Order: sequence, then structure tokens, then C-alpha cells
Amino acid sequence: MSLSSIKPPPTASGPPKREPWLTTSERDILILSTFLKSLLFPAYRSTDFEVHRNWLAITRSLPLSKWYLEDTSEWTLDYPPFFAHFESLLSYPARWLDPRITAISEKGFDGWSAVAYQRTTVLLAELVLGAALLRFMRSSRDPQTMRIIAASLFLHPGFLIVDHIHFQSRPVLSGFLFAVLLNFKHIYAYLALPYFVYLLRSYCLPANLPFPSPAGLRQLLEHAAPNLLKLGSAVLAAFAVSLGPWVVMGQLGQVGSRLFPFQRGLNHAYWAPNAWALYTFMDRVLLKFASRLSLTPRAHGIASSSRGLVGDTAFAILPTIQPAHTFALTLGLMSIFLMKLWQRPTYKSFLTALTLCGWVSFLVGWHVHEKAVLLILFPLSFLAAEDYAHFRTFVIASVAGIFSLFPLLFTPAETPIKLLYSCMWCFFTFASLNRVVYRSPPSILSVIVEHAETAYLALFPLLQLSTSVLHPLYLGWVGEEKVADETAFLPLMLTSVWCALGVVWAFLRLVWLYLSR
Repeated sequence: MSLSSIKPPPTASGPPKREPWLTTSERDILILSTFLKSLLFPAYRSTDFEVHRNWLAITRSLPLSKWYLEDTSEWTLDYPPFFAHFESLLSYPARWLDPRITAISEKGFDGWSAVAYQRTTVLLAELVLGAALLRFMRSSRDPQTMRIIAASLFLHPGFLIVDHIHFQSRPVLSGFLFAVLLNFKHIYAYLALPYFVYLLRSYCLPANLPFPSPAGLRQLLEHAAPNLLKLGSAVLAAFAVSLGPWVVMGQLGQVGSRLFPFQRGLNHAYWAPNAWALYTFMDRVLLKFASRLSLTPRAHGIASSSRGLVGDTAFAILPTIQPAHTFALTLGLMSIFLMKLWQRPTYKSFLTALTLCGWVSFLVGWHVHEKAVLLILFPLSFLAAEDYAHFRTFVIASVAGIFSLFPLLFTPAETPIKLLYSCMWCFFTFASLNRVVYRSPPSILSVIVEHAETAYLALFPLLQLSTSVLHPLYLGWVGEEKVADETAFLPLMLTSVWCALGVVWAFLRLVWLYLSR
């Protein structure tokens, strides 16, 4: 009798054992994340906390027609309609918990009931991000690597700083379809073009475009028209539901003026680490040496761009930047990556083009907030394990981007939290990914570049020491109000400029990787 003829003994019949919805490690991460973020409820909160509380009040206390007209508080509603409806949904339990949370007031309300409620809504909204990451991880061909990336995103220091301490509900936005997403947060408009090109090229048009002839054109229309109609209908339906009521009420222009306030100026109060931070810094340097270089500074630009005031950026030496300039530059740079995406409409090409287009909007956009760096770091994480070159790009962008968010938490109580948490995240994420990425034999040039990058990264501890310890000691030692006023913006400027160097260099790295392969 052969071994193949031996049958195993019968087993007890019964339904197959179902896999748990969360594995032990996934459950541990969720519990750890929730516990840690719950401990931060009493932590520092920025003006964004009152911004969102006021939006709860507006959407609960006023009819739809008044939402984008209400200006009792300076924190007027300036997000798209779907996010306003989301705030309206959150306002129902808020009013039941404490009516003061949803009361319109010029002075605002920061009672513990409002703090606890709003912090809790961020925790719950973040579960949307967690569910999306789980789905992506379990459908991946490399679950082990994707598990590292998913965990790093769910525990990302940027989300901890921006959403759970500084306070701004951003993670929930990352789980929705793009058309709906765009009507939640209009900053994603910068990503509309790569989405359009990718869907048009990969879904609406045939894989092999026919030769330009009458027969080829007919074949193209027969293939593209039905898909284009379905895709266009879905996108237009989302915009119709979102903006339709304001079109009917004749308030579309008012909504637009709230969403795109170009009067706010080129730079935010704290310069985002982008090309305009370097441009503004260069203007300050040229102003310092204007007499030696025989330059004539413009009077209105001598002080404005060094004070960190919203809507107050004017240049003393370099040409003044207008919104039209930033729009043209953004569109021009994006077109380079969109052409490559059109030629190669694969998923990886789309993800890289999407990341680069978001990066361009951050680097040269108008009035960019420092928090918008998450628009880069989130999609870049999915490219981190492609190879060692992408991994190094991810490391440089992550360190510079996360460090650029540190000034948002400027109180002494939060300093150990942001430093310890960010360092732990970097250590575990970078070490885990470094073990799984492929590294080709390095060239002499790549070794030189990597040493220069390592030197750049090694100076971040010195920058932290200078801005948080040495600069306050210097002001206390000098004790002169004039000197303090003149150097008050110096730590922010140094942080912004140094981080901008890393963000710009990482961008150039990814551009080279995308266009040369």
C-alpha cells in the first residue's frame, strides 16, 4: 500500500474558523495609539481648536443659507460644504453634551466639555484612516512591508502633532473617494490633475491608443465615451450634491471667496518649509548686505517678511510674488509629471505623480500652511519600500517635514512629547524599512551624496538645541526688549529654512527617480 493511499482520519465537521478582524499586533497598535492620544487631552491646543468649535456652532445654530455669511467670530467657515455638513453632524451630540459648545460667540468657548468632545471626535474619525490602511495592507502582495508602512502612518508624528495636540481633523479626509474628498478639503484640488489624467488614460481610453485616422478615432470614441460618461457623471454628482444648494441660493461666489482667500499673502505666519521660505530668506540676506552690494531696498518690504504676520509678506530686494505667478509655476511643474503619467499610466507611476504634484503645490503654492507637508508625507510613505533610493528620499522628507511641525507645539510641556515620540517613530520606522528594501551596489557619487545627506540630518539636534535652549538663554541674558523684538522670529526662520532645504532636496531626488526610470 502506497503512502498516497493513506487518508487522514476524519475531522469533526463544522464551519471554518474565521480570521479575527484585527490581529494581535494590530489590536495592540490601536490600543497603544488610543491610550497615548487620550493622555494628550489636556495638552496644548492652538486656535484651530476654536476654529472647529465655532464651525460646530455655525452649522448647528444657523440655517444653511447663513453658514458662509456668518462672521461674528474671526474664525469664519472656510472649508468646502461636505466638511461643513460633517461639522453639522458632529454638532448634534455636542449640543446634547453641552449647549455652550454650539453657541456662536465672539470670544469662543474652551471648557473641558468642548475639549474632551473635540479630542474624542478626532480619535473616532481616525478610525476611517485605520480601516483604509487595513484594507490596503491585506490586499497587498507584500503584507509584511505594507504592515510596517500602515503602522507608521497610523502612528505618524505629523498626525499626532497636527490632529491630536495642535488640533485639526485631517485623517478622516484620507479615506473618501477623491471627488467627495475634494468637497471636504479643497487643498486636494492640487491632486485633481493627476487623478484626472490617470483615470482618463487607464480607465476611459484603450491601453493602446489607435493610430490617428477616421477609423481609429471612431474606435477611440466607442471605447472612451461610455467610460467617460460614467466617470464624469459620478464626479459631477458629487459636486452637485455639495455645491448645488449654494448655487440655488446664489451664494457660490461667497463660498469661493471663503475657500480661496488670496488676500492672505504669500507666506503663512510661520513660513512653511518650501521654496518661498528660501526665497524670503534670501531677500532678508540681500537686505542685510544691500549697502555693500549697492542695492536699493523697497521701504515697504524692509520689515514685513521677517515678522511672521499673515498677509504681510513684501520683499525688499527680490521681485514680489503674486498669486498668478505661483499658479503658473505650479501648473508648469505639474505638467512635467502629468506627461510622464500619460505615457505610463501604471499604479506606481500614478502614485509617484500624485506625490510630486502634491509636493509642487507645497513648494510653490500660494499661502501654504506648514501643516500641508502631510500632503507629501502620506503618499510618499507608500513609495518608501520601492528601493533604497526611494527609502532615502522618504527619510529626508520625513525628518525635515516632521521637524517643521515642531514650532506648532511651542509650550515647554509638549516639547518632551514631540521630541521623544518623533525620535521613537523615526527609529522604528526607518530601521524596519531599511531591513526590507533592496539596495543596489552604490556608486562613488551615491556614497558622497549619502554622506552629505547624513551630515544634513545630523544637524537637526543642534537646530533644536539652538531654537529651544540657546536662543531663550540669549534673550534672557541680554535682557533688552529691542533685541528680543528683532530676534523673536529667528528660531522660526531658522527652522523653516533648514527644513526647506531637506524638503526641496527630497523633491529633487524623487523627480530624478521618476523621470529617469
